[in-house]
Amino acid sequence: MTVARALCAGVLLAGPTAIAFFSGGFFDEPREVAGIGAWALVLAAAVVSPRPFPRRWPGRLAVGALAALTGWIAISFDWAPLAGAVQDDLQRVALYLGALIAAAALLGPRPGERWLEPALALGAFVVVAYGLSGRVLPDLITFAHSRSAFGRLEQPLTYWNAMGVLAAMGFVLAARVAGDATRDLRLRLAAAAIGPPLAVGVYLSFSRGALAALAVGLVVLAALAPARRQVRAIGVLLATGILAAAASAALPAVRALEGGGGAKTAEGAAMLAVLLALMAAGAATIWWLGRAEDAGRLRADPVRLPRPRLVIAACLVVLLGATLGAAALESKPGTPAAGASTARLASVKSNRYDYWRVAVREFRADPIRGAGSGAFRVDWLRERTVFDPAKDAHSLYVETLGELGLVGAAILAALIAGVAVSARRAFRTAPARAAGAAATLGVFAVHAGLDWDWEIPAVSLVAVLLGGALVAWGEEAFLK
Repeated sequence: MTVARALCAGVLLAGPTAIAFFSGGFFDEPREVAGIGAWALVLAAAVVSPRPFPRRWPGRLAVGALAALTGWIAISFDWAPLAGAVQDDLQRVALYLGALIAAAALLGPRPGERWLEPALALGAFVVVAYGLSGRVLPDLITFAHSRSAFGRLEQPLTYWNAMGVLAAMGFVLAARVAGDATRDLRLRLAAAAIGPPLAVGVYLSFSRGALAALAVGLVVLAALAPARRQVRAIGVLLATGILAAAASAALPAVRALEGGGGAKTAEGAAMLAVLLALMAAGAATIWWLGRAEDAGRLRADPVRLPRPRLVIAACLVVLLGATLGAAALESKPGTPAAGASTARLASVKSNRYDYWRVAVREFRADPIRGAGSGAFRVDWLRERTVFDPAKDAHSLYVETLGELGLVGAAILAALIAGVAVSARRAFRTAPARAAGAAATLGVFAVHAGLDWDWEIPAVSLVAVLLGGALVAWGEEAFLK
């Protein structure tokens, strides 16, 4: 059964990367196929896993809440204005429910814990590297680019902000593996090497939310795993990543797909050379630091930091305050500089504040049940003050409140609480094991409050698998 379970776990971990090459799984057919695959793995887990379903209340709360959210969305067929939108949301959440159950069953302490972070980090790297390949090797690889992207990195997910947050999640996972003293040295070097391309992926998305979420994730990682080896690894990946991003910013053909064929070829070759050099430099630095730490030339004791809860709470308070402050200052919605421009990163302009106001009005109109799943797009067309064909409120939390009311918001809060308690128990049992998963989930949680990437399975499934693993590891805490 161990071999069969390992094979099922491998298929599950490969899922987010596979679906990424089908527009991230946003559209019906790949989403349906992924859902069938997820529930097939649930059935397989019932046979090969010793614990196919959570036995303790935090895991059951998380799974039960996601099942309840699925049911509440289905019930909203009764009052939602668009049946097709409800069906789309129902398919997504059903997919996530199957993946969560399968992850909790298959990604337990053995053997899933050692595969989880490297597999998901590698998957993010494969997706980002594919997107970058058309920029660094334009004569060999060409993509069809969306006009609305305006040169931002969007392929293969077809949405630049989703590319940004996936790269950010991969970067945090890579930083964790590179700084984990219990890992094989070759794996740590490989994790350090993929840092620069992932950093370029974050930057070339020009997603302010992805940058903010990445910053939070790295701070949370340092708070949860304050070993000097880990802090140094974060520093190495940040240094090589910033240099790689700066190089891409200086090359218009790489940054924004500007220029003729000759310029694109030359700048692509230059960027590829820079990336390879920085990848090698990152790996070499981790190797040198490891040798120095093992020989006693560098200290290896933990860094003294405030309590992790205080650091995490401070990050969330600062981010929430900055978001609300920007919304208050922007009395009128506005669009930042379009496309692949660094001016976007220095602006707080956004139509999101108007989206949120419309979603809040939805909530006020029917606070208990909301306007119905998928209703935002209808209310937005009726109440918008700017020409913007938005279909989502660009915040999982605000949109849930507006479309599914207090009932939906309470269910979502229960889901988050179940995963959070599981993460806490997993961290108490094995802090080094849980730190990377918890920090990466923090990246997703922050970005989900600023965008609609929860609707893109290639992104959300990474978070779902991490959450399922934490549920499984939290279950272990009850057995000790």
